[in-house]
Amino acid sequence: MANTRRSRRLTYLLLLTVLVVFAGLVAWRLADPYLRAMSVLVRFSAPQAKGFTTRFARGPFREELSSAQTPQGPVRFRLYIPKGVSQPVAMVLLHGIHHLGIEEPRLVSFSRALAGAGIEVMTPELKDLADYRVTPETIEVIGDSAVVLSTRLKQPVGVMGLSFAGGLALMAAAKPEYAPHIGFVVTVGAHDDMARVAHFFIANRIEEPNGASEQLTAHEYGVLVLAYAHLDQFFSPVDVPAAQEALRLWLWEKPQEAMAASQRLSKAGKAKFDELVHHRELAKDELEAEIEKYRPEMDAVSPHGHLSQLKVPVYLLHGSGDTVIPASETEWLARDVPPEELKAVLISPALIHVNMEEAVPFSQKWALVDFLGRVIRAADGLQH
Repeated sequence: MANTRRSRRLTYLLLLTVLVVFAGLVAWRLADPYLRAMSVLVRFSAPQAKGFTTRFARGPFREELSSAQTPQGPVRFRLYIPKGVSQPVAMVLLHGIHHLGIEEPRLVSFSRALAGAGIEVMTPELKDLADYRVTPETIEVIGDSAVVLSTRLKQPVGVMGLSFAGGLALMAAAKPEYAPHIGFVVTVGAHDDMARVAHFFIANRIEEPNGASEQLTAHEYGVLVLAYAHLDQFFSPVDVPAAQEALRLWLWEKPQEAMAASQRLSKAGKAKFDELVHHRELAKDELEAEIEKYRPEMDAVSPHGHLSQLKVPVYLLHGSGDTVIPASETEWLARDVPPEELKAVLISPALIHVNMEEAVPFSQKWALVDFLGRVIRAADGLQH
């Protein structure tokens, strides 16, 4: 009898141990994406940071520069590959409008943090965006990049687009030739309608989906990108080459070199350059005319009206104070993405365009961790 009771107690103890271990494993599985998200965000904002908050994104990885032949031609990219992970989940991370492209420090920092958290990252070179142009060709490059990485790993991959690359990523995912290779799309500070964003650059007023409008001073960068796209609308043919160089240098945040380049412009060209750089309100009528003339071109790079065939999960993130692409654009996107595919929307003061803001309450930082945790959990799910 005593032996029977001891046997039962041993059985109960073993069962309890198994249940505790199982509960611990379940809890760890649920918590792991959020711990990694926390570490990724800390390492992104402070790459040299150490301690508990970074330990879940400090795994070893290697970096490779490579290229692949695609229907659009060769695409150059950098890979960030976790070491010791036999089949990592993967993400294509897309830079926005910036001349450094895949070398842009914030993009490199974020890629390294993700790789340290066990996610393989590809950052393809988007040549038009690096030259401050938003073009339909970039949609194809994004789709082809997802195909390359998906084929390499034999599983769908996530795609995360920063700034204008976010809207273009949604358009790529809506194309049937790319959709099977894309597991989800994340946008950070994306646009929905290029013409509406262009009007914001000029009028300093945002249009919200509920019909309201609000005053917000646009970053000067916007008008310069708009003018740079069609320099022949603002400069004589003989002035266009010098105007292109001068505006490019200004966009590269090299004002002294830009002013030196502008000295090669004619008298009228110098006046127009000064107007665009220092008195953009004076060019309002010309900029409005440009928008109307090139509206079909802008529609071709706008997710608005082009997402009805989208069949992949979507996560939308935007900084509430964004003065490059206003946060109202993500509100518009939330209406355009098919409801069954919209998994998360966060408009956060903890983000400024694609930079993190430090001086915000813990609750807002946690909302950002929660958002990225959901994305990492979605990435983990692609293995199955």
